[in-house]
Amino acid sequence: MPEVTFTLNGKATTATYETGETLLDVLRLGLGVTSAKNGCSQGYCGCCTVLVDERPALACQKDVNDVQGRSVTTLEGLPERARQVLASAFVAEGGVQCGFCTPGVAMRAYTLLRRGKAGDRESVARALDAHLCRCTGYRRIFDAVAAAGEAWETGALPDRPPRRPPRFADDRATSRGIGQRPGVGASAPRYRGEDLVLGTKPFVGDLRVPGMLHAAVVLSEHPRSRVASIDTEPALSRPGVVRVLTAADVPGERFVGLVVRDWPVFVAPGEETHCVGDVIALVVAETPTAARRAAAAVRVDGETLEPLTDPSIALEVGAPRVGPAGNLLESCTISRGDVDAALAASAHVVSARFTTQRIEHAFLEPEACLALPTTLTAGGENGVKVYSQGQGVHDEQAQIAAVLGVERGRVEVELVSNGGAFGGKEDLSIQGQTALAAWLLGRPVRCVLSREQSILLHPKRHPMVLDYTAGCDAEGRLTAVRARILGDSGAYASVGGKVLERAAGHSCGPYSVPAVDIEAKAVYTNNPPSGAMRGFGANQAAFAIEGVLDLLAERAGVDRYDIRERNVLRPGDRFATGQVMTASCGALAALQAVRDAYRSAAHTGIACGIKNTGIGNGLEDTGRVILRVLEGGALEVVTGFTEMGQGLFTILRQVVVHETGLDPAVIRVVARSEAAALSGMTTASRATALGSMAARRAAQALAADLRDHGPAELEGREYRGEYVCDFTVPPGARADNPVTHLTFGYAAQVVILDGDGRIEKVVAAHDVGRAVNPLSCVAQIEGAVHMGLGYALSEDLPCEKGRPRSLRLRDLGIIRASQVPEIEVILLEVPDEVGGYGSKGVGEIGLVPTAAAVASALAAFDGTRRTALPMRGTAAVTKRRGGRRVEAAAD
Repeated sequence: MPEVTFTLNGKATTATYETGETLLDVLRLGLGVTSAKNGCSQGYCGCCTVLVDERPALACQKDVNDVQGRSVTTLEGLPERARQVLASAFVAEGGVQCGFCTPGVAMRAYTLLRRGKAGDRESVARALDAHLCRCTGYRRIFDAVAAAGEAWETGALPDRPPRRPPRFADDRATSRGIGQRPGVGASAPRYRGEDLVLGTKPFVGDLRVPGMLHAAVVLSEHPRSRVASIDTEPALSRPGVVRVLTAADVPGERFVGLVVRDWPVFVAPGEETHCVGDVIALVVAETPTAARRAAAAVRVDGETLEPLTDPSIALEVGAPRVGPAGNLLESCTISRGDVDAALAASAHVVSARFTTQRIEHAFLEPEACLALPTTLTAGGENGVKVYSQGQGVHDEQAQIAAVLGVERGRVEVELVSNGGAFGGKEDLSIQGQTALAAWLLGRPVRCVLSREQSILLHPKRHPMVLDYTAGCDAEGRLTAVRARILGDSGAYASVGGKVLERAAGHSCGPYSVPAVDIEAKAVYTNNPPSGAMRGFGANQAAFAIEGVLDLLAERAGVDRYDIRERNVLRPGDRFATGQVMTASCGALAALQAVRDAYRSAAHTGIACGIKNTGIGNGLEDTGRVILRVLEGGALEVVTGFTEMGQGLFTILRQVVVHETGLDPAVIRVVARSEAAALSGMTTASRATALGSMAARRAAQALAADLRDHGPAELEGREYRGEYVCDFTVPPGARADNPVTHLTFGYAAQVVILDGDGRIEKVVAAHDVGRAVNPLSCVAQIEGAVHMGLGYALSEDLPCEKGRPRSLRLRDLGIIRASQVPEIEVILLEVPDEVGGYGSKGVGEIGLVPTAAAVASALAAFDGTRRTALPMRGTAAVTKRRGGRRVEAAAD
């Protein structure tokens, strides 16, 4: 193998490499450097930023020979003072969430520190255009870089409130948590935040164990084809290849799925592929490069068939069947009152069609899995331990056990870290195949997807067509809503039926409507699968109902704010499903919190949002937590929910500290598939509400024992907390008060345009029930608004004949750092007894109203109503920053 010699972090280093490998490959695979992350290998995400001869460079784009004789510096090699300044500043300012992109950003920030540019907002924004962050919305990163710059100059680490403290609707600005006991209600520092900033907190792709093999997937080249044969010999003859797995190697169930088991772990000869993300084979080799090259050599022969890509055609008689029982995955209907009579009696009636696009999650960590064969202590049976980055360790455990054909207890799944998810890591991706390889070979196996494979494999946000007819009286009070919603669920069920169920349930938004007639259909096609993504159907519905409300306001001659205030849900009113709102309904409070912002400028748009907390709809929502006292009085908190950047682990530690008074330094938090921690999938913004209540109950039991014993005296004891919510009913259930959901989060957002029609500011008021960690809460909302602006203006994953036009991050239309307008978040706390300490979900509601608010602002500016997403075109609508802008206009 060829060699390259260079100076790495001040030390002369010689490394071997395989032909075609990049500097990033050499650093990560050959030299064990983990701070430089592999987010795309396309030169776009910035996660692999290093210094080459003291200048920033993307390691994934550097040929190995380019660094011969040169100096390479990674985050591990920065001066210790710089490392501490950066880590402290990012944590103090809330500039780190999932943490996958942060080490690369920190490297860029270091160059700004050295140049004295950390306090120059425009310079920082331009520099950060070389990086993607899907969590934060960038503005807290700007603050972190500025704070680091101040500390760099003064020589003191940041030890003060955030530069922009969380603001509450009652004009409270809170800096709680700095220098205080970080209990509930405090802006406690992120759990292991400094490790995330410095890249020392590993992700699955960073893990290495002795004897580890590497795997690469072989994906279908066609969205619809009949597989005749799979020739693995060309791959097996390659150097370093150990085995190639196909459908014939699966000892248990070959089809997996969260709701419907219709997704094959491998497509077998004689079967049809349903999308270009179908897995045909898994190649296992001694190195990742050998595995990838061998995977390209596998030959798949068969008949290419015409893909079915239009959901309306898929429902026609005689259409090729994609789903196991037909192309209609699920239909949800909701009916209350006499809609025909109500529309006939209405003073004003409008009808409109709204369309929304397919969206790629673009989380920064591509899917990865490490599986190790184990020997179970009970009976000496073989098992497998899986290190995952998914959203549900227990669901993964059950599905992997089914694939292996063993009882559930022989599979253990542990969350390593999750580098962003937003719903896209709910479904089993490569965990089943990787666990199978480790099981069959008796050796550890790791599989890490490329960015292109990730885009092909995991589900997207549903494209929808929403046909609405709605009426109101002369004063603008809603009388009836009729909606027909069609969602393209793509090749497999995933949770597509449930997404359309939520779209139906949220079809009237946070408004009281006496008569409703709703039908929503999820349909199989040969497009990429559609499943969970932040908002889960509520934001598509919000775009439609908010647009309808603006149209009715125009007809009735009513101000857009006033029509919302007249119709917004209040306690005692009924949600679209018929559920009666309780005293925890904060929709009106959120709306009133943005009234002044709405009336403050000439060109503003307004929209409201509602989003369920918890799965509900007749399914059980459960949170479970185990507190385990370890040697020396250390405490382990075990949950089944996933930390994916939303701050759950931080919150669980806060709960324990709040109830017990223990030092947070002695508390560690993990997510493992222990039966006593069974909590289900991390979805529906429920982890904080359910997990904090369960943790509170366990911590109160521990606190009772701590009154008489020191922590070390309780070594070996275990405290369990459980919180079960099993009182919801399915949509359409006949009941006086059909409680379809545990509780709801509420939002109102105002988009302000400047005189040129560019977005200058977004004001976002959110009822979160209780801000358990205000800084984390605000940072999440800012990130959601950023994602919502992209959804509104530029993001898209267009497909042609079932195949994405592009698999490159740069073509997804994600808004960059210099393009982000000012985002002002206002927190409201209208508590609900269902959630721990009164908390409600905040992860999804943040972007539910955003696209509708942008459309409302554009209509106020030029009089044109946009009904299709994204709203891009020729007229620039975002504030110009650093010479860049996002554009939008009517099609």
